[in-house]
Amino acid sequence: MSFAVYDFHTDIRNILVTPQIRSRFLRMEPGQTARRHSHDLGHEIFLILQGEAEFEIDGEKQMIRPGQLCVALTDQMHQVRVVGDEPVIMYLSVTPHIQPTHTFWIDDDQKEPPHFMPNSAYDVTPSPSLTTEQYIDEHLTTVDAVAKSAQAFAAAQHEQAAHLRQAILDGDDAKAHNTREAMWDTIYPLFQTVYSMGDAWNDLTASLEPK
Repeated sequence: MSFAVYDFHTDIRNILVTPQIRSRFLRMEPGQTARRHSHDLGHEIFLILQGEAEFEIDGEKQMIRPGQLCVALTDQMHQVRVVGDEPVIMYLSVTPHIQPTHTFWIDDDQKEPPHFMPNSAYDVTPSPSLTTEQYIDEHLTTVDAVAKSAQAFAAAQHEQAAHLRQAILDGDDAKAHNTREAMWDTIYPLFQTVYSMGDAWNDLTASLEPK
């Protein structure tokens, strides 16, 4: 099976939605201004493909044109406005993608209550066979898995860190590199478990929103 190829002329939608990243093509019409917001966890990348847009990030405004990109880091308030008579088409990604993904503000110092979104807002089809109770159970299963994995991870990291310190003191580069690999072998599965929890959490929160 070949991999999918997406075209910004025809695929104006969310392309990939996982706890690690949400990516999409977005079209904005002349005169349109997106609502100012920030992200509690995610960095957002914007790449302009067509048209011109004025971006405001942390109070600074700049014009972004086709082939240029900008980044709004975690907690940076940002907003985009279409400039001119041509629609803007952009690629954007937010990483990680953990609900609630957008933080809106009453003023510069006061957040609005969290805005959770249904799966349909991200072009994700929910599993029709799962009830909210089942989503809760699934979430708690992943929470317990993270707790168990984190406990084993901490013990392994402390042990391997002691070996790494000794290898550095001994000037043993080969042992230091091998120990680094051993440390990665326990970091990798922990992140996998955390991402699984993120997936279950996103499903649970979305299940509580109107369909």
